[in-house]
Amino acid sequence: MASSPPPPLLILAVLFAASLIPPSQSQAATCTKQSFNNNKRYTFCNDLPSLNSYLHWDFDEPQSTLSIAFIASPSNPDGWVSWALNPTSSGMAGSQALLAFKQPDGKMAVKTYNITSYAPLKDDSKVWFDVKDSSAESSAGAITLFATLVLPEKGKTVLNHVWQIHGVLNVVSWGIMFPTGIIIARYMKVFPSADPAWFYLHVSCQVSAYAIGVAGWGTGLKLGSESKSITYSVHRNIGITLFVFATLQVFALLLRPKKDHKFRIYWNVYHHGVGYSVAVLGIINVFKGLDILQPDTKWKRAYIIVIALLGGIALLLEAFTWVVVLKRKKADNSTKPYEGYNNGHSRQEPLAP
Repeated sequence: MASSPPPPLLILAVLFAASLIPPSQSQAATCTKQSFNNNKRYTFCNDLPSLNSYLHWDFDEPQSTLSIAFIASPSNPDGWVSWALNPTSSGMAGSQALLAFKQPDGKMAVKTYNITSYAPLKDDSKVWFDVKDSSAESSAGAITLFATLVLPEKGKTVLNHVWQIHGVLNVVSWGIMFPTGIIIARYMKVFPSADPAWFYLHVSCQVSAYAIGVAGWGTGLKLGSESKSITYSVHRNIGITLFVFATLQVFALLLRPKKDHKFRIYWNVYHHGVGYSVAVLGIINVFKGLDILQPDTKWKRAYIIVIALLGGIALLLEAFTWVVVLKRKKADNSTKPYEGYNNGHSRQEPLAP
């Protein structure tokens, strides 16, 4: 049962969204209600926090044998599912993967892959553990991968199991940091005392967002190149557009003219237009990615709350900014000499020719 604690000598560290999330033991999990056609039963199970996937497992400590059943739903009927152990780190590189897929004759097959880097995979490569037996079955749109693994290092207490990456980088960068940087630039510069602090905060936020976003973008391209049968054209094309626009913004920083330069007005139009485009496309693509990934609803709900908060803050600051600007204009007009008068005391007449 999933409510029992795991064996002390095997701790599965779950890699999700670039953080380690321990399996929840405090509430009944969906996996506890699942059963298998071969009547196989496992002592432990976990609902994984993404990809609508589940892991059932047993560990025989004296034999150093790990038995697993991994259940996930591919994005299309001819897709595949993969589960991996990483004995050295918590990333994709170094993962020792099992991949289950449907062959052209309709039968299911399982292959092993040693993912030493982000280079193209070699077919059915030797992995760190021995596969005692493996099989897969497809039913109701889900694929179940069965395997019994003999781990070569007895007494090893920590293993990372891997089934997703990429999304968190793009949510944080394109979906949160870029809009935040825009809010900083638009509303802080209204206050003279905030100059030039607002500028450095804005640049720091946007440059950091760009660096994180490029990492997420590159990871997405790599995942796409290794998933020939799975293509998300709209999500990919928006991602490429985001990269191009964000790169233009970086060059805009280098080409920024002085405030009194005659070309400054054109630079402002270019900079603001591209910046707002990045923010809008970034938010749209985050939702596209969430629709593809189909994580628990709490993740999508959490992002909606974050965007709603940013939007609410922007609306409040927009109203406040207009009040400040209008008051400032009114004060300027009240101190400006009236046209045709000398400080309001006498009318200025033209000199006689």
